[in-house]
Amino acid sequence: MEQDLPGFVAPVHRALAEPIMLAGAPRALAIVNGTLAAAIGIGLRLWIVGLVMAVAGHALVVIAARRDPQILPVARRHLALPHRFES
Repeated sequence: MEQDLPGFVAPVHRALAEPIMLAGAPRALAIVNGTLAAAIGIGLRLWIVGLVMAVAGHALVVIAARRDPQILPVARRHLALPHRFES
C-alpha cells in the first residue's frame, strides 16, 4: 500500500546508511584494538602477545560485525540503559 509521492522521493546513498568499516570491523573498535596491541607489543616488548592479541581481537570484532554491523552503537545504548526498570 506504500506509494511514492511525486516530489517527495530522495535517493539515499549507501554510505550514509552503513557504518564505516576497517578491514571488516567497525573503525573505532579496530583502532582501539590496534592501539592496545601495539602498546603491549612495543611498550612492554611482548611482540608475540601483542600480535596474537591484535589478530584474535580483530577476528572477534569482525565476527561480531558480521552478525550486526551496528554492534558499537547497540553496545553503547545497552550500557547506558539501567539494568532494571523501577516500577
